[in-house]
Amino acid sequence: VFSEELHASLYFVNASLQEVVFASTTGTLVPCPAAGIPPVTLRWYLATGEEIYDVPGIRHVHPNGTLQIFPFPPSSFNNLIHDNTYYCTAENPSGKIRSQDVHIKAGKFLREPYTVRVEDQKAMRGNVAVFKCIIPSSVEAYITVVSWEKDTVSLVS
Repeated sequence: VFSEELHASLYFVNASLQEVVFASTTGTLVPCPAAGIPPVTLRWYLATGEEIYDVPGIRHVHPNGTLQIFPFPPSSFNNLIHDNTYYCTAENPSGKIRSQDVHIKAGKFLREPYTVRVEDQKAMRGNVAVFKCIIPSSVEAYITVVSWEKDTVSLVS
């Protein structure tokens, strides 16, 4: 939004954030993806439309609009805070904009080692072989394959 009369603007900086998964041992910081001129007032809400409030040591909205969820022990998990959908708004004389929903959830991370491996395949020379990356189910939801390598050299499709 841009208003010539007010010389003001209101815009999204990065509107691609849709999900944040974090470890309960680290907590997370989620910036509100909006800005404007003159400076904007940023607020966070639950998807239900209820404005969120600070819960000391658990959840805090910083003056710059960043939502912080603090680290917590697994016994203190609370769906309302640690596995919920939020959105933020930005407001100034140009108007008010709303971000898309952001699902913020504490993952059930295990501090156990795991191994990602390639499934064995057989193919005749000159034919196509399809390889599959095997990821343990306990961490599968949190792992993304970003590249394949052979002898430390990246393979390009």
